[in-house]
Amino acid sequence: MEESSTGAVVPAVKAEVRPSSDVTALESSGAAAKETADLGLPELDKDLLCPICMQIIKDAFVTACGHSFCYMCIITHLHNKNDCPCCGHYLTNNQLFPNFLLDKLLKRTSACQISKTASPVEQFRQSLQQGCEVSIKELDTLLLLLAEKKRRLEQEEAERNMQILLNFLHCLRKQKVDELNEIQTDLQYSKEDINAVERHRIELYRARDRYSVKLRMLADDPTATKSGHSFIDKNSSGLISSSRNVQGGMGMGNFQYKKVDGRSQISAPVSQRKDSFSGLESQHMSQLGLAVVRKKCVHAQFNDLQECYLQKRRQLANQPHKQEERDTNVIHREGYNAGLADFQSVLTTFTRYSRLRVIAELRHGDLSHSANIVSSIEFDRDDELFATAGVSRCIKVFDFSSVVNEPANIHCPVVEMSTRSKLSCLSWNKYTKNHIASSDYEGIVTVWDVTTQQSFMEYEEHEKRAWSVDFSRTEPSMLVSGSDDCKVKVWCTNQEASVLNIDMKANICCVKYNPGSSIHVAVGSADHHVHYYDLRNTSQPLHVFGGHRKTVSYVKFLSNNELASASTDSTLRLWDVRENLLVRTFRGHTNEKNFVGLTVNSGYIACGSETNEAFVYHKEISKPVTWHRFGSPDLDDAEEDASSYFISAVCWKSDNPTMLAANSQGTIKVLVLAA
Repeated sequence: MEESSTGAVVPAVKAEVRPSSDVTALESSGAAAKETADLGLPELDKDLLCPICMQIIKDAFVTACGHSFCYMCIITHLHNKNDCPCCGHYLTNNQLFPNFLLDKLLKRTSACQISKTASPVEQFRQSLQQGCEVSIKELDTLLLLLAEKKRRLEQEEAERNMQILLNFLHCLRKQKVDELNEIQTDLQYSKEDINAVERHRIELYRARDRYSVKLRMLADDPTATKSGHSFIDKNSSGLISSSRNVQGGMGMGNFQYKKVDGRSQISAPVSQRKDSFSGLESQHMSQLGLAVVRKKCVHAQFNDLQECYLQKRRQLANQPHKQEERDTNVIHREGYNAGLADFQSVLTTFTRYSRLRVIAELRHGDLSHSANIVSSIEFDRDDELFATAGVSRCIKVFDFSSVVNEPANIHCPVVEMSTRSKLSCLSWNKYTKNHIASSDYEGIVTVWDVTTQQSFMEYEEHEKRAWSVDFSRTEPSMLVSGSDDCKVKVWCTNQEASVLNIDMKANICCVKYNPGSSIHVAVGSADHHVHYYDLRNTSQPLHVFGGHRKTVSYVKFLSNNELASASTDSTLRLWDVRENLLVRTFRGHTNEKNFVGLTVNSGYIACGSETNEAFVYHKEISKPVTWHRFGSPDLDDAEEDASSYFISAVCWKSDNPTMLAANSQGTIKVLVLAA
């Protein structure tokens, strides 16, 4: 082995001795030929090339045997071997002599070639340097020509610079004119909308004044007829209780006569009127407080709200809203533009809530045990029950009304089903109330009957951990799952094997059926993308949504066309699956390594955070509406660091401001959006 390895090195060393001359000559022959051609040397003058470097000889030296070389080339060669590179005769440094004649010839040849290829200015400069005689008159003429040439070049340069500047100014003007037109259009929109809102506000004020006047008349006239009360009942539900209080206080048994300055007065109705007005006053003060809070919300998110208003107003500029075509949540006002009506609906829902209020709390098992992480929490079809699952290897089903109404901190589940492995995800069947599916760390997808507390289907085709499972809403016998084995599998509860398989290139972290279709599935992957498939053709996805910088951990549908995704890049993204575009990016929470949950309803998106907080976003605004921080329940343990916990699962109640949130310590809270 030593001989062979040594032999492998030796040729490289030898290549630097004699063969180096040949190799160097071969490598440089192309460059030498190019240089020779550039100098215009004839074929016969190729003898002027150094036999070693194959370039024009520099500092020519001749050997005793009559061959000429570059000085550095022949000296380097003689360091390695004492022979002539041309004839092989013995040669030493003492047998090298300067070749002055060849040097002179080469310099003259080079100068001639340079003079042939040099520019007129360079030739003139060389002529002056070589002592060429020029008269004063000729110099004056040359100076005039040079001055004229200089002036012309400066003028052309100035014109080019002016043209560049003019182009820039034209582009700038066009851009600013476009911006001005857009601003003027936006100002016109705002002017029109201000007028429309002012008209409606005046109408509301007039109606309120009419009700107030009628109320005062009824309060001042105890003998008012019942027609006045019926008028108020029909027009103002907020005044019903006040009118009834006044009417109820008119019985003769409640009258108290007092002698004041020789006159009797009825004191009971007066006191009731005072109570009525004081109640209205306190209600008015609370309304003012809410108005202040809502104004603060508007100012805090003004830029996002402005963008939302302008976007909707521009898109729906010439579309008066039609009640049968618009969303039922949109407030319909006479004279309102469709964009304004849409934005008012957004503004109303966005400013309606400013905090999350805890209405119930329960502990998911032993707090001192590390296996309390709730990986998934889901409401059933009717929002009467909710199920939890996690690393504790069991599915617990709780009665929601009992959790909310009973004061106990530790609530017993109504159903508890043990599993062989840690659980990653749950999905209730939205058609069959008592069916729920689970996926676990061993890759098993199980369908359970909550009534019998037994599993009736188990699918074991996944080769690695299954992260997600979801029932179809339109085809309740179908469900889909995704796994670390890079496969998406579609199952039917009537069959024992998968009915469809999609092979992907990265780990699958989440899957979700489109709520309006049993053939469209969204898949979140570790390749940072969301893949949207039509199950009738799985050779390639319909759309691939890119934008996340890390693994996509959750996907949820807000509607048939709106898809929300969560990623460990600490962002949520909202996509339009019909138009194949990104609608909005949400930032505010922290999520870099854990599954923190994602849940949606018609207008709000909620997720967890690794700061042990639950965040709520409005789908039209990129910053959070509000958030709630979980406190450490074990306050006596000073070593417990609350920052080490994170929210692990969240779930909205259908079309309701109530949300379930669980953290990695096993604490589950029932939160409700409040003003």
